[in-house]
Amino acid sequence: MEILHVSAECYPVAKVGGLADVVGALPKYQHDLGCVAKVVMPAYKSRFFEKNEFELVHQGGTWVGFNWYHVNVFREKNNVLGFDLYLLDIPGLLDQEGVYGHWNDMERFLAFQIAVLDWLNEWQHHPDVVHCHDHHTGFIPFMMTHAYKYERLRNIATVLTIHNAQYQGQFGWDQLYRLPGFDLWKAGLVGWDNAVNPLASAIKCAWRVTTVSPGYLEEMYNGANGLESLLRSERRKCKGILNGIDNKVWDPATDPMLPYHYDETSFVRGKKEIKRQLCEEFGFNPELPLFSFIGRLVGEKGADLLPDIIGRSLYEQQNQLNFLVLGSGESHTEWRLHQTKAGTGPNFNVQYGYNEGLSHRIYAGSDFLLMPSRVEPCGLNQLYALRYGTVPIVRSVGGLKDTVKDFGEPGGFGIRFIQAEAWDACQAVARAVELYNDPQALQEIQEYIMQIDHSWDSAAAEYVKLYESIIIRP
Repeated sequence: MEILHVSAECYPVAKVGGLADVVGALPKYQHDLGCVAKVVMPAYKSRFFEKNEFELVHQGGTWVGFNWYHVNVFREKNNVLGFDLYLLDIPGLLDQEGVYGHWNDMERFLAFQIAVLDWLNEWQHHPDVVHCHDHHTGFIPFMMTHAYKYERLRNIATVLTIHNAQYQGQFGWDQLYRLPGFDLWKAGLVGWDNAVNPLASAIKCAWRVTTVSPGYLEEMYNGANGLESLLRSERRKCKGILNGIDNKVWDPATDPMLPYHYDETSFVRGKKEIKRQLCEEFGFNPELPLFSFIGRLVGEKGADLLPDIIGRSLYEQQNQLNFLVLGSGESHTEWRLHQTKAGTGPNFNVQYGYNEGLSHRIYAGSDFLLMPSRVEPCGLNQLYALRYGTVPIVRSVGGLKDTVKDFGEPGGFGIRFIQAEAWDACQAVARAVELYNDPQALQEIQEYIMQIDHSWDSAAAEYVKLYESIIIRP
């Protein structure tokens, strides 16, 4: 079986969020199951593109509306990711630094999708499945089925994975002319709520739709940023498959980004040493429990609650704990965190931006990871934390609810709270402090969570089973 993954992100080529981690790991595990898994993504200006060897495998051109673009497709030569990686270059459009946030993102990702299908249309053979990820690739199932020039591709199975339904990429009907020619009686398949909506189009046209956790799928039926009724009408082809993590990348026994290595038999000393270094770097007392937050400072992650959670918890616990935040996002939240830092003394610090190496050290050196998310389709941070022996404190939502069981329940190992409110999160922090003050109980939980298997093995097998159920054999 051959699968072509189409995505805007892939770790370590270009990463903004969890989408990159999924696309960087799932094909590798599918390859281990005997599949031929490939990834095609935009050729952004990146260190990965500059440092690795590529060969030109395709040249052509494509029309997007009235604009013509030259297209190059490069293949990474040494299989450094464990699967075939293709970077699609459109000079002047995709060869920029940064994945999102450009003024012409609509044109960039539409051109990427059309160029991918133009390239695929010239293959001598065809993959069994084209697997699309999020709205940046959402028009592909529609174009493969209904665009005149892609008639050869109509029998290729398509799968859409929704990583986050909050972002849909919609734009006005006046831009419909940019799509390749199709029967305009089919225009309803690209529209939703008075706009052209690529995510809605993919939900309508893909052969199967998956989400990154069963819990998130159930939540989307009642809250998906306007797509609720559409998802309910397409329920028969939807399935929630819980994301995994790449155990080869996220392994505290071998992680090259850690100054000390440890496993479930040596974590006490290993975590203590890494925590000591972190505390020295950020001015903390290493004897106090260390709470951390890693992620985008945006409302859906509950980051706007952090200043209140930090200030209130430090007051209630009489400064007997430390908080460390790594991330960037909304300017108002960053400003409030800056004000909080000025008023809390040596018990809170924040590092703005994203640093992959520092994030690994924070996962390893922290005692607790806080995730007060309002929306969390799957969440990978809590899985990384578990792997590194750090107890997750999560709001009971989406994939967090699927992967973290409260330690107050039989067989529980994490801390959960219900409301997306500072007071509820502070109660969870207080419970964590009580757990920290019982070293034996904490170490038993840490030893247990490091052995939980959240690898991609089972998820990759579920995807292969899904593909097998829909592909058309000659």
